[in-house]
Amino acid sequence: MTTTTGRLRTATLRDHAELLALWTLLFDDAPPEPWRTHAAAWFARFVGSPGEARFPVIESGGAIVATAIGTLELGVPNPFCAKGRTVRLANVITLPGHRGRGYGTTLVRDVVDWARSIDADRVDLSATPEGHRLYAGLGFTVTSAPRMKFML
Repeated sequence: MTTTTGRLRTATLRDHAELLALWTLLFDDAPPEPWRTHAAAWFARFVGSPGEARFPVIESGGAIVATAIGTLELGVPNPFCAKGRTVRLANVITLPGHRGRGYGTTLVRDVVDWARSIDADRVDLSATPEGHRLYAGLGFTVTSAPRMKFML
């Protein structure tokens, strides 16, 4: 992996269009609406709430080329999450032409550091097979609990 040449910073409300364009790349054949409208409103709500969400970005040449999201989830305290404070890591993406420069690692470390700063118990994520190596290399482990969902 080469050295990161981009600049790490926290996203601002002005970045919403670039972030929505990056998030769209995460979903093959996703319809443009209604999710983009909801995502834009959600981002506007949480971008100014550093205790609830973290939006690190890597900027190169004046454009955002990589991003990730960390959101605080409050749950019932339990033996594996004593305070009930979990950070959900999501939407980790680097534009194809900028991969291999350590941006994903930088972004994940930023969210983990943020999770520590807000006194979270752990960081959870759902990984694609392509992402497993990155996350395992940073200390994430596969759990025995299968992920399930119910669509409403």
